[in-house]
Formats: sequence, structure tokens, C-alpha cells
Amino acid sequence: MDQSKGMKSLDSILRPRSVAVIGASRKKQTIGREIIHNLIEYEFNGKVFPVNPNTPVIHSMKSYPSICDVPDDVDLAIIVVPKEKVLRVVDECGQKGVKGLIVITAGFKEAGKGGAILEEKLKHKVKEFGMRMVGPNCMGVINTEADIRLDASFAASTPPYGKVGFISQSGALGEAILANAKYLNLGVSMFVSMGNKTDVSGNDLLEYWEDDENVHLILMYLESFGNPRKFTNIARRITKKKPIIAVKSGRTAQGAQAASSHTGSMVGGLDIATESLLEQCGVIRVSSMREMFTLATAFSNQPIPGGNRVAIVTNAGGPAILATDACVSLGLKLTSFEPKTTERLKKVLPSEASVANPVDMIASSDARVYSHTLDIVKKDKNVDGLIVIFVSPVMIDAYEVAKSIIAAAKGWNKPMLSCFMGKQRSEEGIEELKKNRIPVYSFPEEAALALAAMNRYRILKERQIGNTATFEVDRKTVASIIARASRQKRNFLHEWEVEGILKAYGLPVAPSRIVASAAEAIDFSIGIGYPVVLKAISPLFSHKTDVGGVKLDLRNADDVGMAYREIMKTLGTKDKNLKIKVQRMIKGGKEVIIGVTHDAQFGPVLMFGLGGIYVEIMKDMSTRIHPITDVDADEMISSIRSYPLLKGVRGEKGVNVALIKESLLRISQLVTDFQEIKEMDINPFIVSESREDCMIVDARLTLH
Repeated sequence: MDQSKGMKSLDSILRPRSVAVIGASRKKQTIGREIIHNLIEYEFNGKVFPVNPNTPVIHSMKSYPSICDVPDDVDLAIIVVPKEKVLRVVDECGQKGVKGLIVITAGFKEAGKGGAILEEKLKHKVKEFGMRMVGPNCMGVINTEADIRLDASFAASTPPYGKVGFISQSGALGEAILANAKYLNLGVSMFVSMGNKTDVSGNDLLEYWEDDENVHLILMYLESFGNPRKFTNIARRITKKKPIIAVKSGRTAQGAQAASSHTGSMVGGLDIATESLLEQCGVIRVSSMREMFTLATAFSNQPIPGGNRVAIVTNAGGPAILATDACVSLGLKLTSFEPKTTERLKKVLPSEASVANPVDMIASSDARVYSHTLDIVKKDKNVDGLIVIFVSPVMIDAYEVAKSIIAAAKGWNKPMLSCFMGKQRSEEGIEELKKNRIPVYSFPEEAALALAAMNRYRILKERQIGNTATFEVDRKTVASIIARASRQKRNFLHEWEVEGILKAYGLPVAPSRIVASAAEAIDFSIGIGYPVVLKAISPLFSHKTDVGGVKLDLRNADDVGMAYREIMKTLGTKDKNLKIKVQRMIKGGKEVIIGVTHDAQFGPVLMFGLGGIYVEIMKDMSTRIHPITDVDADEMISSIRSYPLLKGVRGEKGVNVALIKESLLRISQLVTDFQEIKEMDINPFIVSESREDCMIVDARLTLH
């Protein structure tokens, strides 16, 4: 199906000219009755046709025995019949020429195997007739646009008109979402409860809203991704134009399994793949619905800041300290005022007031003082955003203070957020702020959180996507190694095979050789130069160090010969096929780890971190969904907390960060070229200032 046609076909659901409710009812407190009631109560700008074979009139309107008996064309059919009758009703809708369906009925795949079979049949029928369908097992859809006014749901609340598109995968949460939007005066353009997503998915809705002038902000509650790859492409485009804020519940399927690799065990159970995907797409992820509404109130009502410099204006010192701490911890900068701003503030504020940032006007400040102060502060060129705090004293009129804030924000092209504390006396002022699109919060930390998220979106929006890299590599060698393992029905690769793959893709591997005798070990050691390391190679010993299978810092022939004999004596009796590898010992530098693991939903995930306790204990690592771009690689390296150690601190020289970046991109290309790769650990990868001194010391690789 042509994409533009596919997206336009959603008009039959979200912008219909006529609606039939199949399963409409006269009985109160039934879904069939509530949907008819909501369509009429919300004054749908189109025709409504109740369909019920058992009654001639519903809600003072003629009722029809079936959809086929309706004399007019029908764009949208809302189906509220028992699940056993849904397929027959869909057949009738197809024969009638209906293009859009909302199947409210539950009892499909969410109800077990029998329901899943029924849903698969429903899916095929919808496709057969060329229809689009929301549901089944959904709450319905709402469109608040003045020329549509569609409430095709059984929700008790309808939000005010606005520019927010809301996607919910949970019907139960839908009611709470709509009620909260109404309370906060959060204007919604369209709301869609997706249900089981059998046809219309979140990706479809994102594409439908991508260039819709009536949707400036997209909010999503998701329990699963239907097609993560498609989501990535769509969301990356959209977030360059408008923000997406998402709550993603649940964990990846991989998190419930025991991962076989070190990288897998680090990443598997932490929901990191979801976090990485949304980060790469520029989507703002929040941890709760409460946090989503905190952010949405600001995003939908105020402009995105041009920078991270914030000013705080308050009539109480305590809340200002809370706001300051929150702002700084969230990456905002408490700005320094221009000298002229400070001088102007001194003229309008009492001597006890603080004219530095945060500006504490003291408790006696009324609406007039707020007005003067805000007028001065907002003109400071060092201010990118403002948080205005009001703690309601007995003698100050909160409503008038609210009006002064509204007046100050009018015509200002930067975000102004407010915090009214002491809600009981401030209710009238709070309502006035909401009506005039000034975000108002109960606590200063919420305002700081919202402003920091807006600044985060600015950074993500301005960030370049970057390019994937293509290096000259030896694909033939890698293909041969993997083919041999496949013929031998092995999903693991021997160490020398892994080294061969890494070398074929231009990654620096420490010189090594598998030797068959002490004499051969000594000869090779002399050739590569001391000191060297001896390692036992055996599938029986995954942790070689723990069983005496690694001998470090061998400086001469005697050391090498003795180490060889000790390993063979200790482990050779346990594994008759034991091999020993001699490897140049890489000294100095920093240990980093690069890994690949496979997420059941998202595919390959790349991981990077500083080795040792940084990744093991502190979990200081970064991840990205494959494939990565050069920008992704830069961010993977610079985003770990221990990044300053790689750059060099306290007189230490930094390491070759450019080589780490190149290595990440080469590994991404390797995973692209050979999708048989399941997991990989490069640990440790010792990196130094000089490229010649950077070497991979150990690596593991498994296949699907």
C-alpha cells in the first residue's frame, strides 16, 4: 500500500463524516449506549446511525437492523457486539463499503489461544476488505477539532481542544489520562486507545500526525513495540519537527532469560534496549504517567528554550533553594544576570531582597512587585527560561499575582513556568494560570523537571543523526570462519577464530599464537618480544584465571617454559585437547569493554564502558541499538561517567578516543554484514595515547 494512501485512510477513523454504532443500546451504563451518548453530547459534526436489530429507536434516532440497512454511506463503524458476532459484522461492513472500524469488543488475543485465533481471522478480513481498524479490545478514539468533534469512545471525560496527540495502548489507563488532561486543562487534538493493535499501530498514528498542523506534541503510553525498526525511522524524523514524550512499561523479553555473554548479563535485565532506542530517536522517555503530564503541561503551552540558562523569581527562600538544586542536578545552569539587570532590581525591590539569581523578593511582595521584577528579569539576554515561585501569604492576593505572571509571559518567546504553593488559598490564581497556558506546579522540583526536559529536547532536536561508516574489510575470511562453525554445528567460536574475524575487520588484536610445546612458546615469545602472557585455551574453562590458566608478565625463556609446564600439569589432565596461547603482554593504558548482545525485540545492541569496577560494579556503560552512526559512537564514548579518565585527568595522558570510535563503527559494520552474530565481548581492549599501543587482549563471540 502506498504510504500516503495508507495514512489518508486513517481519515475514515479520525476524521469521519458519518458514524455507525453497531451494538448501540438504549440501556444506560452499557458501552453501546455510552458511545451513542458521547457522539451526540459532544456534538459530532456528521451523521450518526445506531445499529441494533432489536429496537427501532435509540436516543431519539432511528435504529437499523444491520449496517447494510443504513441508507447513507458510512465512513466509520464502531463495533460493540459479542466477540462471536464480530466477524459477521465485519463482513457486513465490508459489503457496505465502510473504510474505518473501531472494534471495542474484547476477548481476543488478550484472552488466550482461542481469542488469538479469532483475532487472526479478524485481521485477515480487515485486510481483505481494504479497511483500517483500531482495536479490538480498545476504548475508542476522540478528535476535538471544531469541524470534527468526534467522541467515539465510552470515556466519561472529554479533554479540551488543544494540539496534543495522545496514543494509549491501555484502555483502562485511557480514562485516567483523559480525566487528568481535563483537570490540567491540557488541550488534546486527538486521542486513540489502540487496544491490541491488530491493524492500526502506534507507528501508523505517528506517521498520520507527522505533518498534521493540529498536532504539535505527541504523547505515548506503550506496553510493547510492534516494529522497532520502523518506529526508529519514523520517530527520528518526527522529533526533528515536534516532541514525542513516551511512557514505556514492561521489560524486554531478554530480561527474563539468563544471558550467556558478559555483555548480555550486563544489559539483559535492565530495560536498557528500550532506553537506547528512544534516546537514539530523540524521544523523551518518562518513568510514570505523572511525569508525562508534568512535562506535557510545559511542552504544550510554552516555547522550547534556546539554551539551558534559567532564572528563578520567588517570594520565599526555601522553595528557591529546592528549585536551584533541582535545576543544577538536571543539567540546567543558574544564569548570572547582566550588571544592568541587578541595578534595575535594586531599584524596585526592598533592601532585604536578594537581587542575584535566584531573585528572592521576600514574602511581602505583591502582584505589582512580581510584575516589575519579571519585566526586568525577562529582558536579560542571559536568561533562556524562567521559573516563577509564589508561596501564598495571608495578605497577598494570589489571583492578582497570577495575572501579573500571565501579563509578563505574554509576547515573551521563552518558556515561563510557575509554582504556586499553598494551594487552598491559591486555587483561583492556579485556574487562571491554566486558562492562560502558563504551566503551574505544586512544587518547584516539578517545574525544574519540565524545563530540563524541554532543554533536553532542544539538544536532541539539534543533534545530527550522523552517518554509518563503511570500511574496507575482508568479508570472505569472516564468512569462511562462520561457515565452518555452522558446518560443525557450533554456536561458539574458538579464540583464534574470533581473533581472525576481528583482524579481518581492521580491529587491533594483540599478537598471539597457539603453540604445541614449551620450545615453540619460547621461540614465539622471542619473536614478538617480552613480556608475554600464556593462556589456556579450552571450552571447559570459561574463567581461565580462576583455574590457573593464565600466566602474566613472563620476562624471559625460563619464565615461559616454566609457565607452559605448570598450565599443562594443572589443566592438561582435565582436557586432553588443551591448547596454550602465547600473547604479547600489553602494559599501561586503560581497559575498556565493547560488547554486542541480541535483544529479542530490538535486535543487536552495542555496549561500551570502561573496564573493571566501572562496568562491573558501577554499571557505568552506554548502549545503542544497532546500527550506530558516527554521532552515536561519539555519544557512547562521551556519555559514560568515567569519560574524563579516557580524556586524561591530573596530568595523565588521555587515550586514543578516535580509535575507540572507529572500533565501535567497525563492529557495527561487522554485525550488519553478518547477522549470524548473536553476542560478542571484547574485554579487555587496552587503549593508550598511541594507536600502536592499543590492543584487544581477549574476545568472545557466539552465533545464533
